[in-house]
Amino acid sequence: MKEWRGKAALENIPAVTAFIDEQLKALDCPMKAQMQIDVAIDELFGNIAHYAYGGESGDAAVRFNFDEASRTVSITFIDGGVPFNPLEQADPDVTLSAAERSIGGLGIFMVKKSMDQVAYRYENGCNVLIIYKRISVS
Repeated sequence: MKEWRGKAALENIPAVTAFIDEQLKALDCPMKAQMQIDVAIDELFGNIAHYAYGGESGDAAVRFNFDEASRTVSITFIDGGVPFNPLEQADPDVTLSAAERSIGGLGIFMVKKSMDQVAYRYENGCNVLIIYKRISVS
């Protein structure tokens, strides 16, 4: 397992993305999977930066793990902010136009659709959100 730690701030999204991309490149991750993961990082870390600490500053950790047997990457986002399980939110009605749809929820919906699995738990005073993506050798 490898880990990035820092402030939960929008300006750290590129650092988190670079950290994950470095790990993915070492695994010869296909570009499509890498791009899907990068979009998920932007959405999930951005949500932590915006909402976890109620406008205050807080820390976050992002952990990278790879299971060779299943060729599955897992990326864990951890923050000590307000407990919030984004998986409990109703999926947006994507059959409606953008003007008709309620604001919010589309980002986590895209993450759920592009990843193989998304899991959440609240543990030891922290939000722990894990995304899983199987990668094949390109």
